[in-house]
Amino acid sequence: MTASVPVSAAVPTVSRPNRLVLAGEALVDVVMRVPGLPPRGGDLLATSSQVAVGGGFNVMAAAARQGLPVLYAGGHGTGPWGELVRAALAAEGIGLLRAADPSRDTGFDVALVESDAERTFITSLGAESISEPGSWDAVPAGPGDAVYVSGYGLVAPGPGTVLGAWAAALPPGVLLFVDPGPLAAQIPEAVLDPVLARCDWLSGNAREAALLGGGGDPEEAARFLLARTARANVIVRDGPAGCFLALRPLSLAPGPPSVAHIPAPTVAAVDTTGAGDAHSGVFLAALADGLSPAAAARRANAAAALAVTRPGPATCPARAELDAWLARA
Repeated sequence: MTASVPVSAAVPTVSRPNRLVLAGEALVDVVMRVPGLPPRGGDLLATSSQVAVGGGFNVMAAAARQGLPVLYAGGHGTGPWGELVRAALAAEGIGLLRAADPSRDTGFDVALVESDAERTFITSLGAESISEPGSWDAVPAGPGDAVYVSGYGLVAPGPGTVLGAWAAALPPGVLLFVDPGPLAAQIPEAVLDPVLARCDWLSGNAREAALLGGGGDPEEAARFLLARTARANVIVRDGPAGCFLALRPLSLAPGPPSVAHIPAPTVAAVDTTGAGDAHSGVFLAALADGLSPAAAARRANAAAALAVTRPGPATCPARAELDAWLARA
């Protein structure tokens, strides 16, 4: 049976990150609102369109808007898409680790948003995807840092192998947060399994959890993923229903895992693009503020709920706005 909220005293001690290092991909979203997906070989007219920076930028912007310092450790290119990414990072006060790749531009995706707010992506990778051996070794990730890794970075044959090996070998004291993303089933096991064995938090939506073998029920998926990982706590996001939080017991208080359903505020969704990213960024920022996992998940649910009431990918509210909205709820 699902535990009620608040979670019991068996919640494990949780690291409080003082910075987010995103080892992922900031790219450009070409967002098109459509009445439905076209049939194969067909065509249709979008009701509106928008070009915005998205991908890993959504996570970084969400965390930065909550006051958590952020460093972008991924690649970025030369060309119009790279310029857009750098301008967006600068506007949010997010630091850059690398110089621009002079040989290629940043990648992009086409996001089709249907009338019920569901979205479908097609992605073309670019300079944000890094494949050179040792290319992540210079990332200054140390004790007190939270490192975010996405399944998008792990799935490509060359870049995924390099990133996965680096993430799996992160030193003690680094909090590794992994979101497998919608391509979860396509990540090679040789890349994914060592990352899952090292990660401290595994977060994905119910569909992604099912792709990793967790079945269709989000609560059971959370339990399954807890068993599949060696040390991670697990978040399974369940859309408007909120999320399920699966926590390992304290080492000093052995017992069964604690699984809780954390409900979300009810809103009228306009666009779900970036909602999971907003959830992840705000959750990490809330941990940095010293909130318990249950309280952090509750705050992340609220941020994601507010984000889906607005069109576009990076619509997470700022800290003061989220505080005011929660106070009125």
